Amino acid sequence: MTGIRHIGVVGGGAWGTALACLARRADRRVTLWSRDPAIAASIARDRVNSVYLPGQTIEAGIDAASALDDLGSCDAILLVCPAQAVREVAARLTGDAPVVICAKGIEARSGLLMPELLAEVLPGRPLAMLSGPSFAEEVVRGLPTAVSIATVDEELGRLLASSLGAGAFRPYWTGDVLGVALGGAVKNVLAIAAGIVEGRGLGYNAAAALITRGFAEMARLGQAMGAQLETLTGLSGLGDIVLTCHGPLSRNRSLGLALGKGASLSDYMSGRRQVVEGEATAPAVLARAQRLGIEMPICAAVDAILHREATLDDAIRALLARPLRREGK
Repeated sequence: MTGIRHIGVVGGGAWGTALACLARRADRRVTLWSRDPAIAASIARDRVNSVYLPGQTIEAGIDAASALDDLGSCDAILLVCPAQAVREVAARLTGDAPVVICAKGIEARSGLLMPELLAEVLPGRPLAMLSGPSFAEEVVRGLPTAVSIATVDEELGRLLASSLGAGAFRPYWTGDVLGVALGGAVKNVLAIAAGIVEGRGLGYNAAAALITRGFAEMARLGQAMGAQLETLTGLSGLGDIVLTCHGPLSRNRSLGLALGKGASLSDYMSGRRQVVEGEATAPAVLARAQRLGIEMPICAAVDAILHREATLDDAIRALLARPLRREGK
């Protein structure tokens, strides 16, 4: 590739809108497609995404697309739809430009990480994965943020970093696509657990233990799948765990916080437009771990609470009753 001048963004949610703004600040031509025509019209007419980023002015010069085919001439596509919609949306993409996956999760029905899914849906298409500790609201405000861009093609990684790196936004590139994808998926499940710990009033000691032992679960699974430990301890792994488990803007933590205070999953999700990726990812990541013989007791507890009618007290007691063992196991 000689350069990336025109970037297409698929998804008009908070993160898609923020990435569109970043690309425009990096002096790229940007075309944004939203599934909701009202959001696209609001951005084009009023320069605001009143649904997902109210109060934030959207960069001038971001074109609103009425159809996915309008992105066919782009030099790169940022795929920023929810993980469970990636298959359906990706199958409708035209052209041959590289696709940068910006969704964090595992497809529930197949158990595939996002790069594995895209390789199946768009065979032969150049792929990259963008992930890391990055709340959209802070990114669009220009606050300092660092993320990982993973691709097996280092030249593509450099081009994407320069195409999105603007102001205080710093992308780092890596070749470990699987590690970046796994970190972005598992941290959502751990953030639900962290929210439960806080909502239940279990204390700071428990919160620190949760993050540490949760990371150990991620590392065990990642290394069994071939991910690099360096990646898992980096921005897209440990970095994103820290943000999502503690940051008040985290949807996954907010779900856990509500559960910890006694709300039900159905009550919490009622009327909400934004997806909580960890809810669908929990059983999918467990199934993947079980096939590899990897224990993930914290993720299993979250899945049991969300999908198997386990009470919070029972799940907490089960974790605390596990046999004592040497650290590192």
